[in-house]
Amino acid sequence: MADKSITKVSSAYAPKGAAGQKYLASGVHLSMRLWQRENPTPDKPETERDYETVGFVLEGTAELYIEGQRVLLEPGDSWVVPKGAKHRYKILKSFTAVEVTNPPAEVHARDK
Repeated sequence: MADKSITKVSSAYAPKGAAGQKYLASGVHLSMRLWQRENPTPDKPETERDYETVGFVLEGTAELYIEGQRVLLEPGDSWVVPKGAKHRYKILKSFTAVEVTNPPAEVHARDK
C-alpha cells in the first residue's frame, strides 16, 4: 500500500543547512528547500552535485554559470541544473528562490 501521509513544513520553523538554506517538505524521491534573502556575493565556488535541481526565483537577481553558459535569473524565472553539471551562482541582488532536488539533497550529506 502506498504511503498517503501528509507532511506540512512551516518555513518559519524549518531546519537550516550549513549554507543558510531552509529545508522544506521532503519525500522519498525529492525535496524542497528555500534560499531566502541571500545577499549579493562574489562568485560562489563551482560545484558538481549528484542530484538534479530545478528552481524558481521569487525575488532578486542572480547569475547561474553552468557548463560554460551564463544564465540571468530574475523573479518569475525557473531553471534546471542536471545531475553532475558543473555550475556556480553569483548573487547580484538580494535573492530568494525555491529549489527542488531529486533525489533529496539533504539525504546522506549530499547538500555539502
